[in-house]
Amino acid sequence: MYHAPGRKREFNAFVLDKTYFGPYDETTCIDWTDDSRCFAVGSKDMSTWVFGAERWDNLIYYALGGHKDAIVACFFESSSLDLYTLSQDGALCVWQCDTPPEGLRLKAPTGWKAELLQEAEEDDEEGEEETTVRGKAVPPTEEQQGKVKYSRYFFNKEGDFNNLTAAAYHKKTHLLVTGFASGIFHLHELPEFNLIHSLSVSDQRIASIAVNGSGDWIAFGCSGLGQLLVWEWQSESYVLKQQGHFNSMVSLAYSPDGQYIVTGGDDGKVKVWNTLSGFCFITFTEHSSGVTGVTFTATGYVIVTSSMDGTVRAFDLHRYRNFRTFTSPRPTQFSCVAVDCSGEVVSAGAQDSFEVFIWSMQTGRLLDVLSGHEGPVSSLCFNPVKSVLASASWDRTVRLWDMADSWRTTETLGLTSDALAVTFRPDGAELAVATLNSQITFWDPENAVQTGSIEGRHDLKTGRKELDKVTAKHSAKGKAFTTLCYSADGQSVLAGGMSKFVCIYHVKEQILRKKFEISCNLSLDAMEEFLNRRKMTEFGNLALIDQDAGVEDGVVIPLPGVKKGDMSSRHFKPEIRVTSLRFSPTGRCWAATTTEGLLVYSLDAQMLFDPFELDTGVTPARIRAALRQQDYTRAILMAFRLNERKLLQEALESVPWGEVEVVSSSLPELYVEKVLEFLASSFEVSCHLEFYLIWTQKLLLAHGQELKSRAGKVLPAVQFLQKSIQRHLDDVSRLYVCDWNRYNIQYALAVSKQRGLKRPSEPLGSDEEARSAPGSVRA
Repeated sequence: MYHAPGRKREFNAFVLDKTYFGPYDETTCIDWTDDSRCFAVGSKDMSTWVFGAERWDNLIYYALGGHKDAIVACFFESSSLDLYTLSQDGALCVWQCDTPPEGLRLKAPTGWKAELLQEAEEDDEEGEEETTVRGKAVPPTEEQQGKVKYSRYFFNKEGDFNNLTAAAYHKKTHLLVTGFASGIFHLHELPEFNLIHSLSVSDQRIASIAVNGSGDWIAFGCSGLGQLLVWEWQSESYVLKQQGHFNSMVSLAYSPDGQYIVTGGDDGKVKVWNTLSGFCFITFTEHSSGVTGVTFTATGYVIVTSSMDGTVRAFDLHRYRNFRTFTSPRPTQFSCVAVDCSGEVVSAGAQDSFEVFIWSMQTGRLLDVLSGHEGPVSSLCFNPVKSVLASASWDRTVRLWDMADSWRTTETLGLTSDALAVTFRPDGAELAVATLNSQITFWDPENAVQTGSIEGRHDLKTGRKELDKVTAKHSAKGKAFTTLCYSADGQSVLAGGMSKFVCIYHVKEQILRKKFEISCNLSLDAMEEFLNRRKMTEFGNLALIDQDAGVEDGVVIPLPGVKKGDMSSRHFKPEIRVTSLRFSPTGRCWAATTTEGLLVYSLDAQMLFDPFELDTGVTPARIRAALRQQDYTRAILMAFRLNERKLLQEALESVPWGEVEVVSSSLPELYVEKVLEFLASSFEVSCHLEFYLIWTQKLLLAHGQELKSRAGKVLPAVQFLQKSIQRHLDDVSRLYVCDWNRYNIQYALAVSKQRGLKRPSEPLGSDEEARSAPGSVRA
């Protein structure tokens, strides 16, 4: 038991207070009383122990039996020491204690004088007899045997025996929720054990249950399929229903406006996630094997995926259906997929036949089969500007295929090691390749000349797996970056692979800018650089022995004669790695698919002081003085040089809407992009929608030609702006397309005209007076 950290910053936040001994097997659950004076601990040894958080005179510890299987959960009743315990075989024991929480007495310190101790003993003898709650080995007296009473109930009365796997109790409403290995859950009212209702939410084992503060919503977690369900038990309806990938995610892609992320996993599912809410809103299950690649077309309404089942499929986000299925003449497994900038040409690389297949999106026909590689094709990427396809292979080459010249090989780039990933810069003027020797090389695709390279072996910092015979330093020689991605402005490149780190490199300077640690979860393999020496014995590594009990789908399968677990059971420890990286087209965030799941890192610069061309004459006081003098252009320029969000908002919102066109046309070209980025971020939080739309319209009308001339640089800002406006369009358009909303308004107006709106003192004589009355309804 530790003292938890408080609100103040402390050097040593967690302070060990006490260590308790009692159960001889693993502890499974802990619950506190409302006043935090006692807590109960359940164990796999079928016992429940009640301990005092302080040194109570009449409670040191108390052991409760009565169960025939491992304890799953234990709960104290509200403002009481009454206890409920549930075991895995579906038994509920209700324990009643006649000692209230206020009856616990603090133990006298040993430093007290003998006179004080004698006085305390005399007071106890003269007073009423107090209850002693003790769990020592001393046999209780006849009076004490009646102090703790219990009753027992069973969940398997109908004979449908299921292992109880999770439970939760809401103390205010006395609601007990229990989940079972078959996916069934029960709702009971305690302490009478009245069944409220019983339902099945899944065909998998319920691993976790939680109840919200009011007791209306119940959350269920099913680890077998990665399901999360929130159930409102009074109306018997779903509040939330989400399901992740069953196995690890392999690939991801951003939509062109940055609103959606599509992911593909080893379970054959393709999921589309909303970046604002973080929820998955559609799942495609047409693939019969693991998905190896996903991508969006330029329109953002079509998803193309490749799979190990030998198919490439196209999905429509308007009707949520699979409208194209591309196959090869001979069955083959596809390892990657790419779509050109027009969305008309689909390509996929084969893992076993070493070929690249080209199809037409319109007709679904196979256009060409590109041969030339002598090893599996690991990655494909189309040039965003030209009709050129780059294919990377394990044969230590990257080939450039020209779509305009009958798919002929224009260049073959020779590498020093196997190519694992290839990607074009957003402007198409540079090519980055990741190889097996942990290097990233940069190429000029026009002249086939290498322009630079980055050695990333020291930045990977791979960990040592539990069963590795060599150290992490030596095992790092076989590790490499397996996924690459350029930033939206093309100045940086993201790299990730067989490590817990994601590295961001500056392309021009070829230096490491930042390194992200994607996980601190030590239950994953290859997280630590050095093995724990306590697991190393003279007979070998203890990690080779599975110490957990053999639990398969919630059912324990013991060997004959084994009482403390099954040594024949096996467990799999996943290795930490990054399988795919993508930068958002808006330039504000990037996402990674890892062993931990889908991680999204966002650029939040609101709390940073990042000035732009700052000098001593730019101060908040001078900015506000310029606003009072109605010199709006100078105030906005100074606010952007100081680059503080509140000042920027104050300067822009001080401009009258009638003068927005004049002010926006007078802004220098250098500041237009910064104003657009600020407007895009303000659309997400501000309520002044029309005012910021006027700013956006006037800026684009006044500076449209200049922005078009340097489209590559301002593209992330424009796409960020488009994403923000599109979200408001989706919200507002729902009001316009609903005819019933218009009919409701007409009905309300008709009713108000018939009844008339009257003042408290005098009746209204006509419709004109009713319209002019305060509080009247006007269309």
